[in-house]
Amino acid sequence: MHYVVSATTNPAKIQAILAAFSEIFGEGSCHIEAISVESGVPEQPLGSDETRAGARNRVDNARLARPEADFWVAIEAGIDEGSTFSWVVIENREQRGEARSATLPLPQVILEKVLAGEALGPVMSHYTGIDEIGRKEGAIGVFTAGALTRSSVYHQAVVLALSPFHNAVYR
Repeated sequence: MHYVVSATTNPAKIQAILAAFSEIFGEGSCHIEAISVESGVPEQPLGSDETRAGARNRVDNARLARPEADFWVAIEAGIDEGSTFSWVVIENREQRGEARSATLPLPQVILEKVLAGEALGPVMSHYTGIDEIGRKEGAIGVFTAGALTRSSVYHQAVVLALSPFHNAVYR
């Protein structure tokens, strides 16, 4: 049984982590503990580098908080070139896996508010009337009419970031 520390308490992100670990290592193969840690970047990271730094910082902070874990996982959502996306960073004691998620182009009316300093989650909650939308389907669910959700897109990125941990060619 793998002890996995999720560097977030966001249910959409935890669901993605659990689904990916179950797919790769088998159903019931891990126990996830969700903890809240600092990212060291603004609430709404801008650009790929700042977003990846936030995910890496969260993994470092989760590792400090729970050094006995087998895996530490962070998913940091950001805005880059007019789109929302995330970086996933996973570490164990020997290595790191990273993957960037698919991107969703944002409508100009939403993007303008985010670039003016507001975080995407609250902007989307205001736009849709869905409280704490970032902990649910997110902008991805809204703008894809439910065909994809925040969790389903993050799930793919977690699976990709797990590749080094179960394929010997990475070692």
